[in-house]
Amino acid sequence: MSRRGSARTWLWCAFLAANLWVAWLAYTGPGYPLGDVYLYRWWVELGLEGGPWVGIDTSWVYPVLALAPMVLPAVGGELYPLAWLVLVGILNVLALLTLVGVRGRPRSLAAGWWWTAFLIALGPIAVGRIDSVTVPLAIIGLVFLAQRPFVAGALLAGATWMKVWPAALIAAVLVVARSRWSVLLGVVTTTAFVMTASVLLGGAAALFSFVSTQSDRGLQIEAPASAPWLWRAAAGDTASGLYYDDSILTYQVFGPGVDLLARIMTPLLAAAAVALVTIAVWLQGRGVRSEALLPPFALALVTTLIAVNKVGSPQFVTWLATVVVFGIVASRSGGPSFRGPAVLTLVIALLTQLVYPVLYGYLLSLEPVMLVILTLRNALYFVLLGWSVRAMLRAPRGRRRA
Repeated sequence: MSRRGSARTWLWCAFLAANLWVAWLAYTGPGYPLGDVYLYRWWVELGLEGGPWVGIDTSWVYPVLALAPMVLPAVGGELYPLAWLVLVGILNVLALLTLVGVRGRPRSLAAGWWWTAFLIALGPIAVGRIDSVTVPLAIIGLVFLAQRPFVAGALLAGATWMKVWPAALIAAVLVVARSRWSVLLGVVTTTAFVMTASVLLGGAAALFSFVSTQSDRGLQIEAPASAPWLWRAAAGDTASGLYYDDSILTYQVFGPGVDLLARIMTPLLAAAAVALVTIAVWLQGRGVRSEALLPPFALALVTTLIAVNKVGSPQFVTWLATVVVFGIVASRSGGPSFRGPAVLTLVIALLTQLVYPVLYGYLLSLEPVMLVILTLRNALYFVLLGWSVRAMLRAPRGRRRA
């Protein structure tokens, strides 16, 4: 076996072991890390038993295509959670296969090793949410971007119709990549297929219900914007605190000014995204190379989607893994070094695992140590965003083909 083949073999062994480890933690560990998966099973059983299908017959918090990966594990019956973990593991294997291949020169072993470390750092939440399906799909899409842009657009659009966040990747590609028109064709084709299928199934009225459902939310406790009220409550201010929202099924904060901030967070997020797009367009006009601009621009958009958001769910960290993997691969062909974001994201992932599910109960009790950990984690999002914008502004000029 060649040295390169040996390195690939070791990576595969480590990656499979990491997936088995986090799956075992999710299946047996404390803190109910597969809580959402049991909710998925309930939604699917409701439809299979003749009740309404969420996203089709009723409004839903997710885009309609999220039903597809939720229905598949139903073949496992009572072993639905285990079947879900198998599905996520298969998708992760396919994504790594796309990254490193099976023969010849691997695209990037470094990206595979980093992703392996990320899974261990983040823990069970890396495989216990619908985001766990969209991440490998998005990784495959970004890897296909250079030589199969139509397929890349189709995969990114499919992931977006499961969970909205890959729309940030689509936006980055359409603004910066030279293959934007082929990508757009893939996006439009997939979107047309999903929308047509949903309408034919009777889901026209619920097709965009996920937009209004999410926009009506309050401030989730893990969101960066919630920090002032958590700290005020921990300091003894009885006018501030947290509560469980039965309709959204999550913990949110209350206190003076919370409702106002919750209302302006979505416009603020949109304004931040527009500002980043404006910077990217301006840099392109100054001759910045596409291959140097796309990775930090994509990272900036995805990080903004997390940092300037009234929701702060722990699985959001998985979105960063997609862009960091892409950035590490791109750095080998003219993109900026992604060592900084790689280290920052691993730290963010590790802190996130401490918050959820390991010590989440202490956070709900507003223990100061947990608030410090959460505040530090959230502050690192803005550090990562700052790195991204700086990398965009320092991207080299030139007209070399991406």
